[in-house]
Amino acid sequence: MSAATVTAPPYTSVPRTPDATVTDPALVRRAVKAAALGNAMEWFDFGVYSYIAVTLGKVFFPSGNPTAQLLSTFGAFAAAFVVRPLGGLVFGPLGDRVGRQKVLAVTMIMMAVGTFAIGLIPSYATIGTGAPLLLLLARLVQGFSTGGEYAGATTFIAEYAPDRKRGFLGSWLEFGTLAGYIGGAGLVTLMTALLSPHDLTSWGWRIPFLIAGPMGIIGLYLRMRLEETPAFAAEVEKAESSRPKVPLREMITGQWKALLLCMGLVLVFNVTDYMLLSYMPSYLTSELKYDETHGLLVVLGVMALMMIVQPFAGALSDRVGRRPVIAAGCAGFLFLSVPALLLIRQGSLAAVALGMGALGLLLVCFTAAMPSALPALFPTRVRYGSLSIGFNISVSLFGGTTPLVVTALIGATGNMMMPAYYMMAASVIGGAAVWFIAESAGRPLPGSAPSVERAGH
Repeated sequence: MSAATVTAPPYTSVPRTPDATVTDPALVRRAVKAAALGNAMEWFDFGVYSYIAVTLGKVFFPSGNPTAQLLSTFGAFAAAFVVRPLGGLVFGPLGDRVGRQKVLAVTMIMMAVGTFAIGLIPSYATIGTGAPLLLLLARLVQGFSTGGEYAGATTFIAEYAPDRKRGFLGSWLEFGTLAGYIGGAGLVTLMTALLSPHDLTSWGWRIPFLIAGPMGIIGLYLRMRLEETPAFAAEVEKAESSRPKVPLREMITGQWKALLLCMGLVLVFNVTDYMLLSYMPSYLTSELKYDETHGLLVVLGVMALMMIVQPFAGALSDRVGRRPVIAAGCAGFLFLSVPALLLIRQGSLAAVALGMGALGLLLVCFTAAMPSALPALFPTRVRYGSLSIGFNISVSLFGGTTPLVVTALIGATGNMMMPAYYMMAASVIGGAAVWFIAESAGRPLPGSAPSVERAGH
């Protein structure tokens, strides 16, 4: 196969042959780092918000009822997910029109601004109802930007990665998620241990949100240095224009089967993700009256375990396929959610760690395989847009609302096993979606030429 370099300024300088795209490992690593850092920043914020929810309730939603405070805080958390589909409708099609790299730079700026702004909002005691309204506004900015972030990052990595390593390289995106969670949770844990409750409520809670400013500048720098993906550059060449035009209708009605499968996979992925990483710390503290610091340390340990396993599980999905790995996660949550939660409810450190650890390892089946499985559902021409729409609708309806819904269900029924039942229901839907998707491991992305690694690597 003779290597002929086809250049498509200003999009990419990646070598392509008539039959395949030849990837540069150094360029691929740089793309993965930039995408993962943006995801880490997004989930740093979500992690901080979840782990410090009780304190935020006291600052922005003063009430004599701790449950009402928690519900109000999680309500503001869920509000961001209302506008995520709108962000997906804007940024997704834009990413298919002007390019993945440009849109990802914009979403990075918006995320950083929204998170940084939360750290500057005066408390309810200072400005009254203006405080929760400003918090809601900042959350809406975050939610809108996030509508284009995850789908864009998964698309970016998938289109850069060689076919045989797409699972392994895609798994680093969720490695960034876990790193962001650990950074946020670790900082909250440190502040909880070192600061008095008064100091934490009066000023300490602001620190994690203010860190988003410098993180955003670093992430923006990395993303601005990237070239456009080879798959998008090829699409530009085929369109004989620098602005491929894709009707929104084609992204939705033309892809309705893939969209339904995407939503089913995202549902089980995000319900279990938000349940374990966002809701369980508050569940341990507010529902089981577990010591706050010890509860946070257990969750940190679980996330560290997941980070260690994550790349290996991604590589496994390249060898055995995405479908078996995702199906194993669905089966695990269906049969092990109740035993795991019963262990957690025992309250001892060993039992909580064992139950949380089991759920964390099951979640790795999704975090490792989904970043490569989801982009493979759609052709290059509509990949960013269709994936943004399907992903964000599902996350908004089922993922981001998980803490709020489960808290409300426990309050209404008094049944402390509701988290397990909710995860089991999600696993059934996810399992049905897995049954109908085609295996994508080791195969080219739909609408793209085969992607191979440069010889010698």
